[in-house]
Amino acid sequence: MIKRFLGIAILAGLMSCGNGKPPLDNPSRGNIVIAADESFQPLVTQLTSAYAGIYPNVHFDVVFKPEQEAINMMLHDSARIVFTTRPLRPNERAVLDKSKIKGATEKIATDGVALIVNKANTDSLISMTELQRIFNGQTKNWNQLKNGNQNSPITLVFDNNNSSNLEFVLNTFKIKNVTNIRIFTTRSNREVINFVRKNPSALGFIGVNWISDSDEPLSVELASDLRVMGVSDKPNPTKRDDYFQPFQEDLGMQRYPLRRPVYIVSRETHPGLGGGLINYIARDAGSLIIRKLGLWPRIPYDRIINLTK
Repeated sequence: MIKRFLGIAILAGLMSCGNGKPPLDNPSRGNIVIAADESFQPLVTQLTSAYAGIYPNVHFDVVFKPEQEAINMMLHDSARIVFTTRPLRPNERAVLDKSKIKGATEKIATDGVALIVNKANTDSLISMTELQRIFNGQTKNWNQLKNGNQNSPITLVFDNNNSSNLEFVLNTFKIKNVTNIRIFTTRSNREVINFVRKNPSALGFIGVNWISDSDEPLSVELASDLRVMGVSDKPNPTKRDDYFQPFQEDLGMQRYPLRRPVYIVSRETHPGLGGGLINYIARDAGSLIIRKLGLWPRIPYDRIINLTK
C-alpha cells in the first residue's frame, strides 16, 4: 500500500510539471544553448560565467561560430539566443514569424573592429580613405600609404570567410568583389593575431575585446608584440589627434570610424533563462563587465553609494 501511494504521489508530481513535461527554465535555473560570433568570444565567456557564478543552477552551453551560422542556429531552434552585430534581416525575421515567435532584439554595447600590425611595422596610422583604396585594389603596397615604411605587399587577414569582421568591413567600404585584394582568412581571431605576429606585412582585423582587457592575462598576452592602428575618418588627416583607436572612450564618443553595435537576439517564448541573462547584461551589473573589456555599454551601470557622517 505504501509503495502504491508513493508511486501515485510521484506520478502526480510529474503530471503537475507541465503535464509530464520537465519544468521550464527560469532566470535562476536551467540549461540553454547560446550561439555567438567568434569575434565576441572573450565578451560572451565572461558575461555567461559571471551570471552562472551568481546562480549555481544555471548552465550555458556556448557555441562560437561565424556570425551567419550562429544566427541560423537560433533561427532553427538549436540555440535560444545569439550574440551578433546586427538585427535579423526580413527573411530571417520571417522564419520566427512562421513559428509565431515574437522574439526580442536588445543592443547591449558598442564594439570596434581593431586593425593590428606587427611590432616591426612602425606604420600605425591609417585613414578611411587609404583603407578604401586598399579594398578597391588601388593600393597594394605599404609604401603607397602616407606613413608607409616598408616596400612589401599589404596582406589583409581576417578570421573567417563568413565572419562578422569581414562582412562589416566589406559593407563599410561597399566591396562586392575581393578578387583584386590580397586577402587571407584563418579560422579564428586568435589565429589572426598569431599570423600578424609572424608577418610584418600583414594587416589584421579582429574584435577588439580579444586584446582590450588589461586585467585578463590572456588578453595581455595576445596584445603583446602588436600595434593597434589609429584610424581617421578625415580625408586628409594632418596630426596625430585626427586618428582614434577602438578603445572605450573613442567608441563611446563615436570617434572611432570602424565601430559597430553588439546585439542579443532571442527566440525565447517565456520568462526564461535567456531573458534573465539579457536583463543582467543590459540593465544590471553585466554592463560593468562590458566596460572592463573596453567596450561601451548601451546602459551604464549606476552604483548608488550612501555617504554617512
